[in-house]
Amino acid sequence: MAGIANVILPFFALVLCGYLAVRQRLLPESAIAGLNSFVLYFALPCMLFRFGVNTPLAELLAPAVLLLYTAVALLMVGLIMALTLGPQLQRGNAAFGALVGAFPNSGYMGVPLLAALLGPAAVGTVICTTLVDLVLTSSLCLALAQSGAGHASWRSAWLQALRGPLTNPLPWAVGLGVAAGLSGLHLPAALDNTVRLLGDAASPVALFTLGAVLRREQHQAQGAAQAGHTSTAGAVTTVVLAKLLLHPLLVLLLGLGARRYGLNLSDLQLQVLTLTAALPSASNVSLLAERYGADNGRIAKIILGSTSLAFVSFSLWAWALGAAR
Repeated sequence: MAGIANVILPFFALVLCGYLAVRQRLLPESAIAGLNSFVLYFALPCMLFRFGVNTPLAELLAPAVLLLYTAVALLMVGLIMALTLGPQLQRGNAAFGALVGAFPNSGYMGVPLLAALLGPAAVGTVICTTLVDLVLTSSLCLALAQSGAGHASWRSAWLQALRGPLTNPLPWAVGLGVAAGLSGLHLPAALDNTVRLLGDAASPVALFTLGAVLRREQHQAQGAAQAGHTSTAGAVTTVVLAKLLLHPLLVLLLGLGARRYGLNLSDLQLQVLTLTAALPSASNVSLLAERYGADNGRIAKIILGSTSLAFVSFSLWAWALGAAR
């Protein structure tokens, strides 16, 4: 357990550093947008490009991984919608709650953390889950939210929701990396070194930025509460517990069951999938909720709560699964 904590603790310590930097006003909230842009459009694409070059396509698009993770993602969306939808929470807000409960922070945290914990062989599976969440889970929940808003048909809601993955640089970075690897293309030395430097910056800057975002969202949630826009505690706690406990449990149990019926899923892939599901909620859901006029205060509380508790819950999952190199 001590060895697992020694790997996990630095990642959460970087998140805490970003949180404290904004809380102590060492970093202004206005700077967070710039940090996010650096991570999303420069550092993470370069890191994923390098992984795409060096990871076999069969690992990035493993059929068994795609099938299991997609099935659990759809199940999580349906369960959270069923648990939270009601008079106090309309479909739009319930859909964003389902998204934040089913979408782990695999980009900013999962890829570097699981690579450090389980080795480079884990990366292909994590990226595979990220593609599912960016393309399918987010599009489905956005379509549910839009169609429930009373101004969009299912067809137009789906078309609008699918624009997100097409404009997100992360899937394109993976695709370009795979294409470069398959073609044997090698970047010029100067450009390759630039990509390497940006990719190496992705993990620390992304985690620091995540902490800064969490503090900003906490500040915004506190402001909403003071203005009288409060979310029920149950609507937050249910999703946090579903994200940290139910999501990985479903992956593990369905994965074990599916292997009995012949699903070609290795021990490592199941381990990586379970730990990916055990990650806290993705912070970018807050930006989507704000953009689409959902209850961003509730989403911010879920992200903050899941991230705060994830150090303990994720460490326990990693220990239970024997995740250590």
